[in-house]
Amino acid sequence: MGGNGKTHVKKGDIVEVTAGREKGKRGKVLRVFKEEGRVLVEKLNIVKRHTKARQAGQQGGIIEREGKIHISNVLPVDPKTGKASRVRRKRLEDGRRVRVTQQSGELLDTV
Repeated sequence: MGGNGKTHVKKGDIVEVTAGREKGKRGKVLRVFKEEGRVLVEKLNIVKRHTKARQAGQQGGIIEREGKIHISNVLPVDPKTGKASRVRRKRLEDGRRVRVTQQSGELLDTV
């Protein structure tokens, strides 16, 4: 991803997918891969993984799990309006920087 490593989404955010086959669907961010610029969203972009039995007694097979989605294809959901919104950064009076939604100015970071 490069830059300063800051992302517009964090683990635990509710996001809406804006592109691809999962477009319009919403889910919770499980993990953010900053170096790859991708995120894992709960129950979205399900991929099938073929696994081999590693030890005696362990079963191989096809496992379904979440696949990574590029971070540019997700937007956080505004808690006030319920719509996907871009993010701005704002400095509070006490000097902390927080993420706020562009649409309503609602705080995304729990203060």
